Amino acid sequence: MFPAVVLAVGWLLPGAGHFLIGKWVRALLLFAAILTMYTVGLMLSGKVYLPNTGDLMDMLGFAGQLGIGLPYLLARLFDWGAASVVNTLADYGTKFLVVGGLLNIISAIDAYSLANGRKASL
Repeated sequence: MFPAVVLAVGWLLPGAGHFLIGKWVRALLLFAAILTMYTVGLMLSGKVYLPNTGDLMDMLGFAGQLGIGLPYLLARLFDWGAASVVNTLADYGTKFLVVGGLLNIISAIDAYSLANGRKASL
């Protein structure tokens, strides 16, 4: 499998990059953990960032949430999440959404490193 394909698929769907290289248990754990974080963030009415607000913190939040790939695109398409943070729980939800995206980026890079042989497989 081409490492770039593993990276792209791993970004698009959490755990899919590891699944492509035969790491099924790791893929399942990553899929469950990252999607659970994202779902909890949405259930807490976390803010789903937009790309064009102009505020630096909003742009960083957008980059973090975009890291989760397809779930972020679905949240935007179906208008899930909140447009702004209205209470403390929503602020926690926003953090869950951003951290889920950042963890997915790390996961996709890990799958890429395993696919191209830079990282030893355990």
